[in-house]
Amino acid sequence: MSSSSSAAPGGGGTTPAAGRELVDGPWLVVGLGNPGPEHAADRHTVGAMVLDELASRLRTGFKASKQRAAVAEVRLGPPGPTSQRVVLAKPTSWMNESGGPTAGLARFYGVDPLRVVAVHDELDIDAGAVRLKRGGGEGGHNGLRDISKALGTKDYVRVRVGIGRPPGRMDPADFVLRGFSATERKELPFLLSDAADAVEAVITDGLEAAQQRFHGPR
Repeated sequence: MSSSSSAAPGGGGTTPAAGRELVDGPWLVVGLGNPGPEHAADRHTVGAMVLDELASRLRTGFKASKQRAAVAEVRLGPPGPTSQRVVLAKPTSWMNESGGPTAGLARFYGVDPLRVVAVHDELDIDAGAVRLKRGGGEGGHNGLRDISKALGTKDYVRVRVGIGRPPGRMDPADFVLRGFSATERKELPFLLSDAADAVEAVITDGLEAAQQRFHGPR
């Protein structure tokens, strides 16, 4: 999987050169993970952790939804006509069943797939790094694969939260279902903050501008 992709132009009603979407309406940000307290600290659940960070900084909480997800409705950007309506969602399904809740929420809130943002763990990115792309393959990520199938397209935005490769010969499937190491936990708040910043940048500034910010030297 490449770490970037050509960005479809994005945000309400501006030109492609502005790096914004050619569609209007709300955004849906989905933080992927597995449900239950036993998985809350797993590397595989880092997407949901990013959503918790966003909700905390926006001073909101999640509520249960009929679409098998916990949701929070917020606005991003400066107050006024340019502020963006955003639905934050944490599916309560298993990771490999993330598509049903995502597609159900997109239909319920009238969200175009181009304005769906999936936040997820990424083995192929160094631990602590954040990368952004639209479309492309799922790289063996079952949550993304199910979302692509349910939405009928791969052309949604991905905020890819790097967790690195497993050590030695550890099976990647075991690695992602383990908690972060003591050293990683010290850096985790910074990673979650960066990923939350990346989500906000995609929505308020457009994908291309967000890529330029997060893909360059930091």
